[in-house]
Amino acid sequence: MSDIKHHITPALMMGYAAGGLPEAINLVIATHVSICDECRASLAEYESIGGSVVETTEAAAMSAGSLEATLALLGAQDRPAAPKRPAAHGVFPAPLRDYAGGDAADVRWKSLGGGVKQRILQADSYGSVRLLKIPGGVAVPDHGHKGIELTLVLQGAFSDDTGHFGRGDVEIADQSLEHTPIAEPGADCICLAATDAPLRFNSLIPRLLQPLFKI
Repeated sequence: MSDIKHHITPALMMGYAAGGLPEAINLVIATHVSICDECRASLAEYESIGGSVVETTEAAAMSAGSLEATLALLGAQDRPAAPKRPAAHGVFPAPLRDYAGGDAADVRWKSLGGGVKQRILQADSYGSVRLLKIPGGVAVPDHGHKGIELTLVLQGAFSDDTGHFGRGDVEIADQSLEHTPIAEPGADCICLAATDAPLRFNSLIPRLLQPLFKI
């Protein structure tokens, strides 16, 4: 998609290529890469570099049980594959559709209030990933971040102080950013959002509801 303006950072792309990121972050990156020509090419370069390093590194002796332990660790942080071509139709690109077991019309949404809905796809001690549906013109409560948050737009658009984000764009927020994302008028803004730590809300009611909604 040539109109994508906000991409995955080199550091995150390297982590994804190396298989060292949490499952939640991996899903957002795989989904973005599947519809972004620029990041798909970047990923191929990082994977090629990694393959060259492996080929030129001398073999080392392995202790008993090390192979089984390594495979178990990789299984815990397995990353979805990013297809070489985007899906032909639907709101969800292929990696997300496979992970969620369907497209946007199949999601069983849970209301967060104010017309905003979510569906948690995965959550563990490493982070969480969820789908968000925000009606046009509605704002997400003002908040900061205790870690990083990756938000990929799948339908519609939203804006905040950092810019405008449309389909395929990824906003990467860290502890330095406090913002109030607002869905732009029109179609519901559907996003895939991954965090590695809880958000930091500035108003009382969202803070009180935070444990209930696991945000």
